[in-house]
Amino acid sequence: MRKQTIGEVADLVGVDVETIRYYERIGLTISPSRTRGGHRLYQNANIQRLRFIRRARDVGFSIEDIRALIEIEKDERRCCSDVRDIAVSNLEKIRAKRAELERMEQVLAQAASACTADDSPLCSILDYLNGAHGAATAPG
Repeated sequence: MRKQTIGEVADLVGVDVETIRYYERIGLTISPSRTRGGHRLYQNANIQRLRFIRRARDVGFSIEDIRALIEIEKDERRCCSDVRDIAVSNLEKIRAKRAELERMEQVLAQAASACTADDSPLCSILDYLNGAHGAATAPG
């Protein structure tokens, strides 16, 4: 397989060039080989790691979780239960975030429905944001 440039890899993996550079800076990716002029040349292993990271980010894993998953993957004595523990912890965070978003949606919907949407300078949404009594109740 021919070596690919950072731009080609970014298109192939579906991330920005700056994202790839960031992952390299923080040590998540395998350092690619470079030309004499200093341009990065990516091989299949580099691309595979970037795909792994992108997929992990797509399902909400933090950088720290991804770092831990990469270390587990490298360990020949790894336990699937270690990976599952990280995944379940992430799932719990996602569920908590979803619950918080649902509470926020309810409050904003209540504030918006109380708004008269007329030419009056009084606005129930601004009242809520200013903490006025009688406005929609704050999320959780």
